[in-house]
Formats: sequence, C-alpha cells, structure tokens
Amino acid sequence: QVQLVESGGGLVQAGGSLRLSCAASGRTVSSYTMGWFRQAPGKERDFVAAISWSGRSTNYADSVKGRFTISRDNAKNTVYLQMDSLKPEDTAVYYCAAGGTTYYSGRHYPTDYGSWGQGTQVTVSS
Repeated sequence: QVQLVESGGGLVQAGGSLRLSCAASGRTVSSYTMGWFRQAPGKERDFVAAISWSGRSTNYADSVKGRFTISRDNAKNTVYLQMDSLKPEDTAVYYCAAGGTTYYSGRHYPTDYGSWGQGTQVTVSS
C-alpha cells in the first residue's frame, strides 16, 4: 500500500550525528503511525522510535532517549530520525516502517507494521 525508501545512513565516528530520511510513495502517510527499527548482526529487529499520525505523540526506546529525535512532515510524505551523540552500539541496519492508523504508547513491535523500507546501514566507529 505504501513504498518506503530510507536514506542518510553511513559511517560516522562516536559522538557524531546523522539524519535518516524516509520518503513514502504510493499513498500519503499522514494517517499512519510511523516508526524506526534497527537490527544489529545476530540480533532481533528492535524498536527505536515511533510517531503518531499528527506528530504530536512520540515514543523512544530507552537506549536512544535523549539522543534521537523522530519527526515527520506530512506535506512532504517524509519521516525523519535525527541521531545525535552516536555510540558504537547504535551500529545496525535501520528500517523505516509504516503502521496502522492507531497510535499506541510503549514499545512497538515489527509485526504491528505493514510496510517497510529496504534498510540503511549505520556504522559508528569507536
């Protein structure tokens, strides 16, 4: 129903910053909960951040709270993840995902999201 394409990943040193973008096509994402997940080698795909359709509600994993910021621009059909103070443990493939029309607080799970981007690699060197 919606196609998602991430961009902005790359290699950075610890303490640096990156901004990931997720551009949607096929239909607008203004009515969807949007999320970011990440998956490190040998690990499960874990929740990073989520934002409601209005952008007024956000939720973050404890490991990134205070360092990452999720935002969205519905007019541009784009969601962002600003990552500051990056740590080596942030190294992972980051995925953008579109969920349903109902936002919920707490940890989100991959099974609650129906559309996924291809992923973008973020590598943080020590």
